Amino acid sequence: MHFTSEQKEQANSVDLEEFLRRRGEKLLRAGRESRLARIRHITVRGSEWYDHIARRGGHAVSFVQHYYGTTYQEAMELLLGNELGEAYPAAQPKREEPLKPFALPPPHTDMRRVYAYLMKQRHISRKVITHFARAGLLYEDAQYHNCVFVGTDEQGVPRHAHKRSTNSLGKSFKVNVEGSRPQYSFRHVGQDGLLYVFEAPIDLLSFLTLYPDRWQEHSYVALCGTGGQAMHWMLEQNTRLRDVVLCLDHDEPGQTAAKRLQEELQEAGYHSGILLPVHKDWNDDLVQGQAMAGPAMTMGQSM
Repeated sequence: MHFTSEQKEQANSVDLEEFLRRRGEKLLRAGRESRLARIRHITVRGSEWYDHIARRGGHAVSFVQHYYGTTYQEAMELLLGNELGEAYPAAQPKREEPLKPFALPPPHTDMRRVYAYLMKQRHISRKVITHFARAGLLYEDAQYHNCVFVGTDEQGVPRHAHKRSTNSLGKSFKVNVEGSRPQYSFRHVGQDGLLYVFEAPIDLLSFLTLYPDRWQEHSYVALCGTGGQAMHWMLEQNTRLRDVVLCLDHDEPGQTAAKRLQEELQEAGYHSGILLPVHKDWNDDLVQGQAMAGPAMTMGQSM
């Protein structure tokens, strides 16, 4: 079937959020975007979409092909309304709002709830918590008593903050403070050439609790997701780092991202390996007492 230029433009301009709602999909707000509840690494905004693991995106037609596995013609017919007999509305023109300047949440007068949460529920070592607290990289916010994990720039100025709820009764959450710059995520810089990479700050702290022997000699970074900006920035800023161990979650999104990052590292000339937790993540291993004799790659290129 031949589609006119007007039909192609109409299909590609469909409001994906409204399209998905009409098809019974559940959407979760994620800042200015919406995240699919079924596949949370895919976000949509207006007529645009992005897969944060595959690192690809586009407009409505390619989304239907990617998400529903249709042919180009099937996607066009669906978006033009042939299936339901009515067309879907076009997305409103995207207004680019200026980003809010980054600011750390005001700190609480103490860290009792953060210590209680990280030690009692997450089983993280007091010594590890105290190390980052004294460095000004971990504190408790005043309003909600969240854990706040801080990342700084080359001059030690805070540029990134990741909040994690300490609430064990209600629904917990984790989110980056608006205006955070992803390359400056939570990290520790050591003296040798070894870098460990994690998805979340709590995974990083859990790993240090599991394997505390001379941990400060090595470097560690939490991506606060699966994007590689913080890892690449650390490697650029610390040229002695040549060996990278990817310690992402033991699930499909985590390992898909780990393999992608490993390819990027190997193309850039770094030695890289993938280290898997026994359970889903390193905190699960810690809570369930699943420490190995010592960290060693279980898949990927040995270093």
